[in-house]
Amino acid sequence: METWWMVVGIVTCTKLLLFPSYKSTDFDVHRNWLAITHSLPISKWYYEETSEWTLDYPPLFAWLEYLLSQIAQFFDPDMLKVENINYRSDATVLFQRLSVVLTDFIFIYAVKEFCTKCIKLQRKDDDKQDIFTSPFLILSSLLICNAGLMIVDHIHFQYNGFLFGILLLSITRLYENRNLEGALWFAALLNFKHIYLYVAPAYFVYLLRCYCFKSDGVAAKISWRTFSFTRIIMLGFVVISVFCLSFGPFIVMDQLPQVLSRLFPFKRGKKYNLLNVSDSGSAMMTGGLVQEFQHTVLPSISPLVTLILTGLSILPAVLHLWIYPKGPKSFLRCLIYVDLILYVCLAVFMKKPSLITIPFRNCDKDLYGGCCIQFIRFIVWENIYSVTIPWTLTRTTVFYLETLYLLGIVTTRI
Repeated sequence: METWWMVVGIVTCTKLLLFPSYKSTDFDVHRNWLAITHSLPISKWYYEETSEWTLDYPPLFAWLEYLLSQIAQFFDPDMLKVENINYRSDATVLFQRLSVVLTDFIFIYAVKEFCTKCIKLQRKDDDKQDIFTSPFLILSSLLICNAGLMIVDHIHFQYNGFLFGILLLSITRLYENRNLEGALWFAALLNFKHIYLYVAPAYFVYLLRCYCFKSDGVAAKISWRTFSFTRIIMLGFVVISVFCLSFGPFIVMDQLPQVLSRLFPFKRGKKYNLLNVSDSGSAMMTGGLVQEFQHTVLPSISPLVTLILTGLSILPAVLHLWIYPKGPKSFLRCLIYVDLILYVCLAVFMKKPSLITIPFRNCDKDLYGGCCIQFIRFIVWENIYSVTIPWTLTRTTVFYLETLYLLGIVTTRI
């Protein structure tokens, strides 16, 4: 464990050294959200539009911004004024950078939980073992040192680390057969960032098949006599309770349609932006604002058509999970497959590769008994890929190699 804490310390110090680095417009987005939640009553949070950076995350994240704003006022009260658009004082930068570093400890805790409780070691870990002989140290270090998260969160500026921490905690509880707690963490995650709604089909099918049916979760045939109404009621109560706590105040104020309109604009158009860049071969940046486009050459695809095609794409994976469940590892593989399909078919942007590769690292068989040098080499390429893929879609060999690996067409060993 001493080596592991050393890795945590080195990574944390690296994050601190990145404080003066480049900041994207997402920095201004979150500064504006601090101001909105601190200066305005809750009834105006999802209506305020003085700035173009309107609040478009679920209510639990808004409450997180509110809690952070209570501390931010001691650093620089001016950052909490809605009219101070694009405000970037030194104290503001210090506070917001620190907030990301501190919330990342949720991710670090989740990594430790997963690696401690879910990896079936073939030999006992020892503090004397170096990182190349300890499966715990290999996996935990690779997760904590993720280059994509480092750049997106601590340079570009976002809060993906603690969100991945909640996802890992949910996966860990499912591995421990604590299904209700796993569902609780995932429901909370959806109310922090609704992008994780993409993998909800994998959760729904797994919990329905392996928790609501009282069976060993392995047999292909389903006996409806084993279905437990008590369990599905308990599961529904846990999930609905989280959503009621999150959206309840806005439902009472009759603002649910307004909140949902902010959460699901369906007008971003980033996929075709990237395809156009791929066709032209030139460098181009895509904006983060919600925009509506009518394409001249490529067909304008409606949200409904996109959802139908995406649903058909993930159908084989969830059907396989339903018919042939083999415990949490099969769930994790399904989750990764679903996320990969959604990445290709529905949403392409900078953080999406990490939504695939971070869970992917948890299911590689070689980490359960030792170190595979081919896997370590792959992880190096994966870190490069997770950083560059938004701007080099279909242009890099790494994209093809990792896609083949994720689909199981090639192996880590030769």
